[in-house]
Amino acid sequence: MLPNHAIDSDTVRSPLRAPCGARHRGRLCPTLFAMASLELKVPPPAVALLFGLFMWLASSLVSPVKVPFTLRVAVAVVLASVGVVFGLAGIVSFRRARTTINPTKPSATSSLVTSGVFRFTRNPMYLSLLLYLLAWVAYLSSWLAFLFLPAFVLYINQFQIKPEERALSSLFGPEYASYKGKVRRWL
Repeated sequence: MLPNHAIDSDTVRSPLRAPCGARHRGRLCPTLFAMASLELKVPPPAVALLFGLFMWLASSLVSPVKVPFTLRVAVAVVLASVGVVFGLAGIVSFRRARTTINPTKPSATSSLVTSGVFRFTRNPMYLSLLLYLLAWVAYLSSWLAFLFLPAFVLYINQFQIKPEERALSSLFGPEYASYKGKVRRWL
């Protein structure tokens, strides 16, 4: 086995960094490498804003579902409010533990937070973003916009949460594995 500093990045294997055939002679498939390069690069709030924009554009392509405006607004306010609670609770827990809230630098985490809102979800801030987007869907009253929610979850899972989990596993080992076994990723 080579020491860590001697490992060629083209030989490292992960679900997104696999060889793609004889055409590339053992090197990584450029598309897969480009996808892997998205890991931890785009802050999740920016991703949520981008998805929100796509949802708005998509909603303009189809007729809205017939729901009274006041009901749409009420549901949107409730969902967004629950999102605020989850998001702020996560941030407060991180601040109390004096650990980073920077989602692009999980390796800078100084302590594993498992109390408070983290007893119910391992990712309260990402859950809050999902709730904001769900509120946006309710406000837009668009079935087409709703289809972006699973895509947001898939993106955050693949390019944000999984890399964070790898970092936390290397930092906290069995303690993090035990926590993962007890608390779900989303809810």
